[in-house]
Amino acid sequence: MATRSRIGLMLENGTIKHSYCHWDGYPTGVGKTLVEHYSNIEKVKELLTFGDMSFLAPNITPNGFHNFDNPEKDVTLFYNRDRGEMNDVDSVTTSMNEYISAKYSSGIDYLYLLKDGNWLLLNTYENTGWEPVKKYLSYTLTEGLTCSI
Repeated sequence: MATRSRIGLMLENGTIKHSYCHWDGYPTGVGKTLVEHYSNIEKVKELLTFGDMSFLAPNITPNGFHNFDNPEKDVTLFYNRDRGEMNDVDSVTTSMNEYISAKYSSGIDYLYLLKDGNWLLLNTYENTGWEPVKKYLSYTLTEGLTCSI
């Protein structure tokens, strides 16, 4: 079963441009990939130009042949570019209220938002409010100890 998410960017006028992501929406999946590979606002803008995606990966552009049946390792798989789907797969721009509304968050586990250079997440089931994604990530120290960031 998928862990669905939406990835959003707060624009200068306060609206949110966002796309759907079907797989691995957990903070340790999509959240970690966003923090580690999409901290540059220009890269996030590029990501969102492709619209909805099956899964998020560190890279946007493939080096060679890449499609839904034969995805290139570490390349994001988009519905339009890589699956040939054309209907209702573009990014949308809405108000913050619309972003978190039932229309966009129904069936969505996590909403992500790049705001002021920081990735935030909203767990739609626990309704704890917007929190930094880094709060949910951990890193491994020497000798196998784990420490929260």
